[in-house]
Amino acid sequence: MSDDMTTREGRRKQKELERKKRKEKNKQNKGLLKKIVIIFVAVCAIAIVAGGITVFAMIKDAPSLDPDQLKIAQTSHIYDQSGELVSRLETHENRINVSISEVPQLVEDAFLATEDIRFREHFGIDIRRMFGALRANITSGYFAEGASTITQQVIKNFYLTPDKTIKRKIQEQYLAIKLERMYSKDQILEMYLNQTFFSERSYGVVMAAETYFNKTLDELTIEDAALLAGLPQRPNGYNPIKNPEAAEKRRNIVISLMEKYEKITPEQAEAARAVPVESQLNVVERESYPYESFLDQVIEELETIDGITSQEIYYGGLKVYTTLDPEAQTHVEEVLQTNNYINYPDDDFQAGITLLDTETGEIKAIGGSRQNNNVARALNYATGIKRQPGSTSKPILAYGPVIEDNKWSTHHQIKDEPHTYSNGTPLRNWNNQYQGNVSMREALRMSWNIPAVKAIQEVGTERAEQFASKLGIPFDEPVTEAYAIGGFRTGVSSLDLAGAYAAFGNEGVYHKPHTVRKVVFPDGREINNQPESVIAMSDYTAYMISDMLKTVVNNGTGTQARISGLPVAGKTGSTNFTDKEKQDFRIPNGAVRDVWFAGYTTKYTAAVWTGYSKLGENHFITGNNRNIAQLIFKHVMEDVSSNVTTPDFKQPDSVVRVGIERGTGLLPSAHTPSSQIMYELFVRGTEPQRVSQVYNKPTTPQDLVAGYNEDTDQIMLSWGYPPTELSGTSFKIVQTIDGGESTVLTVSSEMQHIIFSPTAGSTYQFSVIAVHNDMESNPATVQVSVPGIQEEEIPDPVEELPPPEEDEDQQRDEDERRDEERNRENERDRGRDRENDNENRDEGDSSIIEDVVDLTTN
Repeated sequence: MSDDMTTREGRRKQKELERKKRKEKNKQNKGLLKKIVIIFVAVCAIAIVAGGITVFAMIKDAPSLDPDQLKIAQTSHIYDQSGELVSRLETHENRINVSISEVPQLVEDAFLATEDIRFREHFGIDIRRMFGALRANITSGYFAEGASTITQQVIKNFYLTPDKTIKRKIQEQYLAIKLERMYSKDQILEMYLNQTFFSERSYGVVMAAETYFNKTLDELTIEDAALLAGLPQRPNGYNPIKNPEAAEKRRNIVISLMEKYEKITPEQAEAARAVPVESQLNVVERESYPYESFLDQVIEELETIDGITSQEIYYGGLKVYTTLDPEAQTHVEEVLQTNNYINYPDDDFQAGITLLDTETGEIKAIGGSRQNNNVARALNYATGIKRQPGSTSKPILAYGPVIEDNKWSTHHQIKDEPHTYSNGTPLRNWNNQYQGNVSMREALRMSWNIPAVKAIQEVGTERAEQFASKLGIPFDEPVTEAYAIGGFRTGVSSLDLAGAYAAFGNEGVYHKPHTVRKVVFPDGREINNQPESVIAMSDYTAYMISDMLKTVVNNGTGTQARISGLPVAGKTGSTNFTDKEKQDFRIPNGAVRDVWFAGYTTKYTAAVWTGYSKLGENHFITGNNRNIAQLIFKHVMEDVSSNVTTPDFKQPDSVVRVGIERGTGLLPSAHTPSSQIMYELFVRGTEPQRVSQVYNKPTTPQDLVAGYNEDTDQIMLSWGYPPTELSGTSFKIVQTIDGGESTVLTVSSEMQHIIFSPTAGSTYQFSVIAVHNDMESNPATVQVSVPGIQEEEIPDPVEELPPPEEDEDQQRDEDERRDEERNRENERDRGRDRENDNENRDEGDSSIIEDVVDLTTN
């Protein structure tokens, strides 16, 4: 046998061996797979059995369907800050039931297209919708999307707790199937339409149509029906009176659904979407109820709490514990609704106020509007509107951020001068004037615009937005430099502003303003709604802003809000009309559109808005009416603070209060006048270290000399002074004659002085004093003696007088003789002087001239 044959045989045997191994491996794999399948089937069987047992247990615990309970909702109760019952939601319920046969097809189509398009096809559960929701939940998160049918919503509203658990969902589905066996589709839909809450205290579709449109159901248009059908998802949030923009978006979604499911044509849908929500409304006036503005905010918050639906708020038998201070709320309403405290200009003038606890953010009272004849307001002007805040934004978006990041002191100098935004747009102050260098405190005290814009430019708009966002200020677009002076695109509410200002009064700690403390369900479960605190800024920023805002109230633009004995910090704000608005509505110069005041103590914070709801002639604020916002704040804050001890703001260790010299910003010297020392705040470590030299005692004049000139009969003074200290220095000359009273001769910048015709024989003393910045140097002193007049010798009368008989010729002869004798005597004297001069010249001494007096200087 050849080698080739041997080799081929070996390869064949090797291949057979490999095939056997692969077969054995495949058998093993098939056996393993079979085992896995068996185990999986067993597990599934166990799971199905266990699941069935679990589902059975859940269903067993489901409440029974009581027909009476389908007609009566479980009332929710509202409690105040002390746990006292103040309201039941049922007491404000307006309901008119309607038979399903009276519901127009248009209304039914709108609700079914929105809530449950296969309502008349399913048996209580919509399987297709349930799997669609399951798919969405897997991708978006657990229970991110619901799949409740109208039948399930009826069950949920009347029977079950609002918690999102598997047990409740299974019970809901079980009871929905059971309810469909007990009642017809029309009966279930009738229950739903009559029990649903539509905000504005309106239950049922009939009452909702009357409230919003003043129409019966058969008068409703497509856009009307769509608006109502969109409300149940979030009644207060989509309330067209309070939130027309949100309501219109929701309405248009419903219109699109009606078009999608061919309930209306595309042309009808387009026409309905083109109708503004405001033009649909014809709101029916109704009586107000106690604490209406506050309770509306309670409902608004409840709708945002996870685990509570809008329907469950009214049907769930909840106990809602709020932050309401009934006495404060009553006083707020009295201030707004009567003229007992303030004379309001007219009935159209509106106001809104939010009162908070500074330390906790709890809302104690809300003044939603001024209303007439006890008719409920259409808008809540405290929480439901957004207006530009004017200069109240300066601490939030300008000075707060720049102190936080750049550690500016309250004395930091900012030049108030012609200036522009970064885009080149010029800006101006409210008085169209410029102040030159001003401190940050002064800029805030007088509300100058240009320093505020320079501050936000210094710190940057992005950082300013971050700072304000921590204070709960909402932004719908990036912050621009104009935000520093209140140029918001949409604006803020008094609730937003109060929350931000409270953080300044709470050492930089922010709490979201809230009315709901906790919610207790009928089964004892609780939801705690108290927000967590946020450190929004450093304590030095909060204190320095508060200290400057106290200056605003004490002697700045906010003096009308000042309360005797109460440490109040606050800021004014106003907004202007556009040139077009001034022209269209004949707005006079100096009139403003909105006026704000936001302020706080360590105990309470309040923000007040005043203005008119709509533009129109005579809808402007001018004169003393600009003070109304401050006066509302004052009367409310004075009342709530009357029975509590309100400490002043506590200076933290991170801040130092330093006396500095006016004009220099340096530490004062020992000679700085007290009138030139002011006290400002600095972040510790940034305070000035150099001592000012401005008020140091000036140098004493040097080389003072004085002399009397007999020929001119004058005393001449002259002196020197260091050239480097001459600027701004003058010299005071004080004269004393023969030890008498001192007299100031002059104050001049010259360094010499002449005294004409001094008194002969007298001794003069002169003091020259340097004067700089009202400070005087030590005097330089000199004395000068003026020679007396030499008297001629008086002749003896007996010897000198000629005899009476001598004539005049003899007298002349005698006079001539005497003159000759005197001349000879003088010549002899001059000769002797020349001899003395010759003798002294060789010794090198200077001549001493008798006419020169000794000089003495100090």
